[in-house]
Amino acid sequence: MFESVETLIIEHDELQEQLAEPGLHSDPARSKRVNRRYAELSRIIAAYREWQQLTEDLAAATEMASEDASFAAEVPGMEESLAVATEKLRRLLIPRDPNDGRDVIMEIKMGEGGAESALFAADLLRMYLHYAEGKKWKTEIIEQTSSDLGGIKDVQLAIKGSSNDPAQGVWAHLKYEGGVHRVQRVPATESQGRIHTSAAGVLVYPEVDEPEEVPISPNDLKIDVYRSSGPGGQSVNTTDSAVRITHLPTGIVVAMQNEKSQLQNREAGMRVLRARVLARQQEEIDAAASAVRKSQIRTMDRSERIRTYNFPENRIADHRTGYKAYNLDAVMNGALEPVVESCISADEETQLQELGGTAD
Repeated sequence: MFESVETLIIEHDELQEQLAEPGLHSDPARSKRVNRRYAELSRIIAAYREWQQLTEDLAAATEMASEDASFAAEVPGMEESLAVATEKLRRLLIPRDPNDGRDVIMEIKMGEGGAESALFAADLLRMYLHYAEGKKWKTEIIEQTSSDLGGIKDVQLAIKGSSNDPAQGVWAHLKYEGGVHRVQRVPATESQGRIHTSAAGVLVYPEVDEPEEVPISPNDLKIDVYRSSGPGGQSVNTTDSAVRITHLPTGIVVAMQNEKSQLQNREAGMRVLRARVLARQQEEIDAAASAVRKSQIRTMDRSERIRTYNFPENRIADHRTGYKAYNLDAVMNGALEPVVESCISADEETQLQELGGTAD
């Protein structure tokens, strides 16, 4: 059982040698890849060593049980510990999404519901900011368009992790957030106390580590500049600082105006554009390889309703996993981890089933 781990141990040793190379850290992209893979394999090997030790201990205790009652008494507990260790290792051996260790760019957009939708989009932004803060991730608002009453029409948020371990990566946790988030509550503008239903859309892209990963030819870009109409100090409406970038091969359009200079807006726009192009490439790969597993939990379908936030009942419900809890107030303050874990667990179960129930 788990014979495939021996190959991973060899790879782990090779990575350890690479980490000792003086020139590795002069190549940030390669260094990041090596560190991520090393952290991923370290978790697997630690679990494998634990499984090996428990297997040997149980065999020894079983052998001695007929001669010593104290050993016989220990066997049931050891069998239970081994079963837990076996399941842990099986899950760690599930083929991991190669983007799990990446940082992300998240977009939150108002949807159906007008002003109330914009207010809910602002609430979602605060929820993700609090969640990131709790995980000690860094956040940066790249672009934001506000609405009346303190709502948000559209916001682009970069979230950067602090661990080399892909299992702790930002994408590993937030890739399940893409889709339509529905809210049910009495809007601030509702004078009769009636409950309204509105929605906001969330898109999540893995961020490109280095520009060279997603090469984009200048000939494939159409760049327009125009007067900024949002925050930006004295330069607003006086200089052509806002930038709209169109990627001609894919038709992807990115507009930036938050920064005061055209150069800064262009750099921010290219950062978002590369993330979107990378996501598009991955979608095309998945669509072309019909035999490749497609997650039933994560989707790039902007129209899929994935979650409902019911304020009158203080209820949060994820429609993909069946998760439901009555602590919406805590979730909106960043206590999102149980909801995310339900998605991770459901995704792992799907993969285990497609692997025939084994990961060895």
